[in-house]
Amino acid sequence: MSEVRIVVVGAAGRMGRALIRAISETPGAMLSGALEAPGHPDLGQDVGLLAGLKPCGVVLSDDIKSHLAHANALIDFTAPKVSVGLAMLAAAARIVHVVGTTGLSAEDNAEIALAARDAVIVKSGNMSLGVTLLAALVKQAARVLPDYDIEIVEMHHGKKVDAPSGTALLLGKAAAEGRNIDLEQNSIRARDGDTGVRKPGSIGFASLRGGTVVGEHQVILAGEGERVVLSHIAEDRAIFARGAVKAALWGQGKKPGLYAMADVLGL
Repeated sequence: MSEVRIVVVGAAGRMGRALIRAISETPGAMLSGALEAPGHPDLGQDVGLLAGLKPCGVVLSDDIKSHLAHANALIDFTAPKVSVGLAMLAAAARIVHVVGTTGLSAEDNAEIALAARDAVIVKSGNMSLGVTLLAALVKQAARVLPDYDIEIVEMHHGKKVDAPSGTALLLGKAAAEGRNIDLEQNSIRARDGDTGVRKPGSIGFASLRGGTVVGEHQVILAGEGERVVLSHIAEDRAIFARGAVKAALWGQGKKPGLYAMADVLGL
């Protein structure tokens, strides 16, 4: 089997560089393009050097369409509107699109789902294999412990712009699915002042920001006289990059549709 040709969008950023390193370490994967916005100061530079590796012969470019014409997959951890536009381009090119972008609105998600009619799209608030497994455990715990209060606490670096994190929402959705309820109708995003007693069955979120924290999440199920705490700590962005590359390879030959990391792991 020939190598899967992968294009990375946002290649000069922290996640983009982690993706370039992950592709270089993954058998069966090949970096075929690296993209950034027009005017980016690193355009024209070898992205191997940008990622702290040896020169790889792929230079940072802003020419999206020409790169997609020769690719098998596209990975992007960018911004919501960028990801929506890329989903349309991936659908037109009939290539696999791996979306790690967070902060997507309901409208953004609907447009990506529309593009998935013509492309394999793997979208997740967290590409970590460990978080994917954690979400499955949270769903089971929420179902087995139906009367326990659920609170989700997350912390990220101070430059993160969306809250709650995509991972926290992914875990909240898993808990809601375990109880067969709608997350949007049962989530508490903030508490301040005299909030009254806790609404039974609600799922609470708390977001902390500071320092250089890559990502920490706790799902707390609090019952009478005991608490069950399920947690995940991300120590290196490489875990998200490896999961995304795994998803890009997994998607080859699949039918068009919208998939999640749980599908990649067969959970």
